[in-house]
Amino acid sequence: MTERRGEILRAAVEQIEARGVAAVRIADVAQALGVSNALVLYHFSTKEKLVAAAFAYAAEADLARLRELLARRTTATRRLRAAVRWYAPTGQAKGWRLWIEGWAAALREPALRELTRDLDRQWKAALAEVVAEGVAAGEFTCPDPAATALRLTALLDGLAVQLTSYGGTVARTRAQEWVDEALARELGLTREELTAPGK
Repeated sequence: MTERRGEILRAAVEQIEARGVAAVRIADVAQALGVSNALVLYHFSTKEKLVAAAFAYAAEADLARLRELLARRTTATRRLRAAVRWYAPTGQAKGWRLWIEGWAAALREPALRELTRDLDRQWKAALAEVVAEGVAAGEFTCPDPAATALRLTALLDGLAVQLTSYGGTVARTRAQEWVDEALARELGLTREELTAPGK
């Protein structure tokens, strides 16, 4: 990816988060960078292509971070906890506003729908793989790693909507407790076992 293309995609992500998919214009992205509309259109011939590319760019960054967390040389329990805590809307993951915008736009945009569906599949598969590793290592029990991954991501996505769209609905500390409790329950552990220093 050229440096200029990357700059445009980063600016597009910022503008989508600030304005929303429906309201963002090529001119907004160009103005944020101090370049002409023509330059943005040279790299992305339509707004739809720019928006899809911006989501793909953000998705790749998120997936790279997830893979980094799950590849650490430690127990599956620690890797899962780190990934879930990072991804949770109470953690360090950025861009929940972007993804909520993306889910809404995906209802009308087939290319975006396929992109968000693929991202969702990759997240679930990565989590399920580490759950299966933990089961094989005897760290915890889980009869269906794929179902566990689905339930965890559904909880995290739902909490993200609550915390991002309806601030004040639930305290961030309480939401984090729910996330830890759900992960522990899915792995057949107590919350204390999940968060123990040796885990």
